Amino acid sequence: MGSERLSSTHAADMEVLVRRGMTKGYEVFSLLAPPAYAAFVLMRKGKGHFTVNRFLRATWVGGAVGCAGGGALEYIRSSRASEATASHRRLQHAYDTASLRADDHSTIGAILFAVLTPAILWKRASTVNLVLGGAGIGSAIGLLAHHGRTVTGDVAPDAQIPEIPIASS
Repeated sequence: MGSERLSSTHAADMEVLVRRGMTKGYEVFSLLAPPAYAAFVLMRKGKGHFTVNRFLRATWVGGAVGCAGGGALEYIRSSRASEATASHRRLQHAYDTASLRADDHSTIGAILFAVLTPAILWKRASTVNLVLGGAGIGSAIGLLAHHGRTVTGDVAPDAQIPEIPIASS
């Protein structure tokens, strides 16, 4: 599909799917990076090398890597899919209330911790690492809050996907 031109509909669907892939990649890697970094540093170097600044930097760098990786993987997947498949996947994701709720919790946590982390740990790390690392930690906590709500029985309601007739030309 390299030399073929994409239709505007397929390009729009790909854009939405790539943005969603970037969001999901950021959420997952923000959840995995802090414990992975902590385990790596504590096992390899000991607790003398573990600092708040490095921990927060690893958190936001992990989120950035997840964002880039998720976007790249979704771009490859969507660019190889047919227009109908991409449109169907976009519609499925638009009405996936559990995923939308996870994104909402993650965003709320990121904003909250991007503000709270610098207020609490002001002298312990650089400002960039405080804000971006706090956002990464907040994103992970928001994602965990979503899954905690789901496990305790507060599941997101199902949305009915409307039937859209496709006009044949």
